[in-house]
Amino acid sequence: MRTHTTRRLLGALAVASALALTATACGSDAGDGDGGSGPKDVKSALEKGGKVTVWAWEPTLKKVAEDFEKKYPNVDVELVNAGTGDKQYTALQNAIAAGSGAPDVAQVEYYALGQFAIAKSVEDLSPYGAGKFGETFTPGPWNAVTQDKAVYALPMDSGPMAFFYNKKVFDKHHIEVPTTWDEYVEAARTLHKADPKIFITNDTGDAGATTSLIWQAGGRPYKTDGTKVTVDFGDAGTEKYTATWQKLLDEKLVAPVSSWSDAWYKGLADGSLATLSIGAWMPANLTSGVAAASGDWRVAPLPQWTKGDKASAENGGSSLAVPKAAKNKELAYAFTEFATTGAGATTRVSEGAFPATRADLESKTFLDTPFPYFGGQKANQVFAESARNVSTDWSYLPYQVYANSVFNDTVGKAYVSSSKLTDGLKTWQDASVKYGKDQGFSVND
Repeated sequence: MRTHTTRRLLGALAVASALALTATACGSDAGDGDGGSGPKDVKSALEKGGKVTVWAWEPTLKKVAEDFEKKYPNVDVELVNAGTGDKQYTALQNAIAAGSGAPDVAQVEYYALGQFAIAKSVEDLSPYGAGKFGETFTPGPWNAVTQDKAVYALPMDSGPMAFFYNKKVFDKHHIEVPTTWDEYVEAARTLHKADPKIFITNDTGDAGATTSLIWQAGGRPYKTDGTKVTVDFGDAGTEKYTATWQKLLDEKLVAPVSSWSDAWYKGLADGSLATLSIGAWMPANLTSGVAAASGDWRVAPLPQWTKGDKASAENGGSSLAVPKAAKNKELAYAFTEFATTGAGATTRVSEGAFPATRADLESKTFLDTPFPYFGGQKANQVFAESARNVSTDWSYLPYQVYANSVFNDTVGKAYVSSSKLTDGLKTWQDASVKYGKDQGFSVND
């Protein structure tokens, strides 16, 4: 939960930028991270060298930084873990507001990037040559970092969703892998009836999980055009999600266990939590945190809201952005490009990251890699197919960080009381509309 001070800071930045926002971008024919000359001469910056400070919590960047320094001996990369997610965003916003202490490169999750972009606190990278990467990345991540011709970050990884299920539990209770969400509800009923200790999944209210499933269902509650914002949780896709999930809540078919808690890991290990619908970055967490269940789990495509569809969505994933306050923007961009494309991206995949690059997703080595944890299954084939089926017309609010921070105060009540998800989403909508207007946006007008 964000503090009141942080909310005021985000609001001040948003309103200052909202009143003067433009969506224009410079051309994308400038020099790139491999050298060249143009408005942004990256090659000269690499030859001159210097220090690049990178704020990130992603562990695979350590090897990338070492490789970058080896390739460019005049450059020193300092990796700093300033906290994960919201903790880092708070520190970054504070540094920007103070006018000093900001890094040269920052890891920013896709849902949070819009808040930094609209505040004009991150560079448009198209003048550095970033526009040429439109076909390098898969559609979901690329859509998340671009607006018109502007490129506000380069995708570092992605989280196309998949259905993780405990095959041992399913086989014991003769459950077929659900291909639709209606079948999923039936599977939940069958499992819980056979053994009241078993739940199809857990859920205590999670903004990211909720919006991802609404995304997959075809809901598009958020629309942003400059400073004009629409928030509407009354569309058909959202209604599909709420109708299904309300059944699970009403019938007490989801465990009241919070994700990433000790109880959650225990449930995944002992089979009392039988499935997860989550991003493709999950395998590493299962391998390290649920080692006792190795061999029990498998991966399948997400159940569909309409039988026969192949719709997917993103859940998680992050980018590398260059703050406006960076001291050496050309050098910062060079590292950003190196870490997210070509050999740098491949290195990160080999270190355990899930790729946002088409080449890595489509490589035979990647696709044919067996996962011992999943009984030798070539799970990347499922993840890659999911990435291809992500709809690209989703957008977040330009103040999504704030909106997510009040999710449990609004929608979360449906998990601990008799109130309904539809009521909670309406309250969340109202809170998001009010906050946006307070920051100077035109919301639902």
